[in-house]
Amino acid sequence: MNANVAIQVLPKSENDRELVRIVDEVIDYIASTGLSYYVGPCETSIEGDYDQLMEIIKECQHVAIRAGAKEVSAYVKISYRPEGEVLTIDEKVSKHHK
Repeated sequence: MNANVAIQVLPKSENDRELVRIVDEVIDYIASTGLSYYVGPCETSIEGDYDQLMEIIKECQHVAIRAGAKEVSAYVKISYRPEGEVLTIDEKVSKHHK
């Protein structure tokens, strides 16, 4: 695993319930990839191969649009180490979730 990303998907929606429904569909898609992920209150972190993660980030936008968003913004953070391993999600946060 040479990368992890954090993505916050912000679909334009009619109301908060609709926003949550669309974001839930994006999270369901992320879960379907089989990669390790962690859902936080403001973003979802995913770990895996850099190129695969970039495709997933792109697809998250498409999923939000197919779910009914007229427009979507996304904020993405990337940790990438082409030679070697990056710290895992668990290594970064498990000590804070006892």
